[in-house]
Amino acid sequence: MGETSADLKQQIREHYGERAAAAAQAKPCSCSPTSAVQPTDELARGLYGIDETGDLPAEAVLASLGCGNPTALADLRAGEVVLDLGSGGGIDVLLSAKRVGPTGKAYGLDMTDEMHALARENQRKAGVTNVEFLKGEIENVPLPDASVDVVISNCVINLSTDKDAVLAEAFRVLKPGGRFAVSDVVFQGDLALVPESLIADVEAWSGCIAGALEEQDYLARLRRAGFADVAVEVTSVYEAAPENSCCTPPALPAGLRLISGFVRATKPAA
Repeated sequence: MGETSADLKQQIREHYGERAAAAAQAKPCSCSPTSAVQPTDELARGLYGIDETGDLPAEAVLASLGCGNPTALADLRAGEVVLDLGSGGGIDVLLSAKRVGPTGKAYGLDMTDEMHALARENQRKAGVTNVEFLKGEIENVPLPDASVDVVISNCVINLSTDKDAVLAEAFRVLKPGGRFAVSDVVFQGDLALVPESLIADVEAWSGCIAGALEEQDYLARLRRAGFADVAVEVTSVYEAAPENSCCTPPALPAGLRLISGFVRATKPAA
């Protein structure tokens, strides 16, 4: 890929800054529905029920760019502390805050100024107090060791060019016995089949596609970081798609498929 890691990170930051601005002005992508408030990104549509989002600001829903609903799958409990890596407009942080209740807390971490500002405004509109949005990068989490019970993320770890650093930081900030519970896009099959044009496409990176790990590689990296009980649960399979890359992944060669997976792991209690 011709881009350096710094160049790619800057382009991703700019891309998500534009998406935050569009959500703040309620300007959905051309593929989004025009009726009920839904995320503007195709991968995020249909992931949240009206019972979850009905009392959230529309901008939080419109800004959702995830590929799953980690808050529904993470079995969050009252009083827990949750960290969302790459929290964007804040939808999963606000939902987590409701699940852990007033005795718990939800942190959101994002590197994009516009998303950070949008998330804080969405928090204000929602009137949620057990939330704190942090500015920073997921490879260098600004929280102490063993300070959170659950790390969640929604289609963001793929964006990192140093995924091992992200997993090491998740392990560091988790308390012993803490849970890693993220939604992510994952390739299944032979990564040698991934077209070079896809890997070189910054839009594919910002859509969480080109940066996707192969399933067994993902699990191996989690184990190397120190995690146990690692697993990937398939939640969606992406088929060949129309050309509108704003909305859906590109077609892939036979022998390779792209899925949304719920990636689970545990920090050993010892």
